Amino acid sequence: MKTSLFKAATLAAVLSLSSLAAHAQDAALKIGYVNGERVLRESNLAKAATAKLQAEFTKREKDLADLDAKMRAAADKLDKDAPTLSEAERTKRQRDIAEQSRDLQRRQRELQEDETQRKNEELSAIVDKANKVIKQIFDQGHYDLILQQDSIIFAAPRIDITQKVLDALNAQK
Repeated sequence: MKTSLFKAATLAAVLSLSSLAAHAQDAALKIGYVNGERVLRESNLAKAATAKLQAEFTKREKDLADLDAKMRAAADKLDKDAPTLSEAERTKRQRDIAEQSRDLQRRQRELQEDETQRKNEELSAIVDKANKVIKQIFDQGHYDLILQQDSIIFAAPRIDITQKVLDALNAQK
């Protein structure tokens, strides 16, 4: 009797485990991940934004470099002429150079702030478009989960959908 009870319990356990395994196989998750840095670096949108920003700020950067060169030349001239200048003239030139230096620093700070703001605006637009593309891939590919690569410790390359995202982004007009 104990033997038949044990056999019945074992049979019930085997049947329930096989049923559970079959159910788990049917409910397999489809997971993908995206390398966001690669998308922001390699997409045509990112390359176009980089070129646009560079063109937008090149003139101001050149103007600042010219202003810096002019200020340095004035400082060198002051050092060279200092022994022959009157105290009043030397003080006046020192003040002029200090004022030019403050103006240069202010302009450099403004340029850096403007560049940062514009870069963030461009990146935000690219991220929005990339997120829409990722959502489309998610829906069309019937994914259960798509992660950012930054949050992954280990993953098989076969679940990397970064190239799909790049291809879809680059196909957009």
